[in-house]
Amino acid sequence: MKRSEINALIREADAFFKQHQFYLPPFAYWTPEEWATKGEEARQIVERRLGWDITDFGQGDFERVGLLLFTLRNGSLDDLKRGKGELYCEKALIVNVDQVTPLHFHWTKTEDIINRGGGKLVIQLYNATEDGELADTEVIVRTDGVVRRVEAGGTIILSPGESITLVPYCYHKFWAIEGRVLAGEVSVVNDDERDNRFYEPVGRFPEIEEDEPPLYLLVGDYDRYYRPGG
Repeated sequence: MKRSEINALIREADAFFKQHQFYLPPFAYWTPEEWATKGEEARQIVERRLGWDITDFGQGDFERVGLLLFTLRNGSLDDLKRGKGELYCEKALIVNVDQVTPLHFHWTKTEDIINRGGGKLVIQLYNATEDGELADTEVIVRTDGVVRRVEAGGTIILSPGESITLVPYCYHKFWAIEGRVLAGEVSVVNDDERDNRFYEPVGRFPEIEEDEPPLYLLVGDYDRYYRPGG
């Protein structure tokens, strides 16, 4: 992806968040120059990968296969192992009409996906077999605490205000219909490096062509710009 494309997507996303009266924390708007002045006080943002995250899943066609998200908070894997402390994560997602997030499950993470406004969110579901293939068994999930059953490969559609709970080894793929969706994700600690199992191989983070300076940093940019202690 080109940096100019990423910058434009961030500007558009920020306007969409504000349209829905969803406001981001101050660090969302730190420029690269401001990041260069930050010290130990900002370390948790970097270590827990809070902030802007845009991916085309290595497909080179963001409008067809892609996702824009902002991680607002994320706990510690050490706390998760101990069973106390910051054990949670929250993200805001923008899902465009017919823009697919590819089929995947999580080894450890249980998450709620919430339609917070806009169009409708379509979620396709499969159970995973022990070797990571698609099972042909009925999928049992909960939407806002209510048990739902769908056939393998079936879909559940979430209108604004509705949510679904997805447990480990539940394959899911989603996209929006009838309008762009502001979605939320609330989960246990998120680990994008080790806890995503995509059915077909994809790239989680984009390769970026630097055709202009970053407007704001993506989580993948922190290592280049954040230099505590010089």
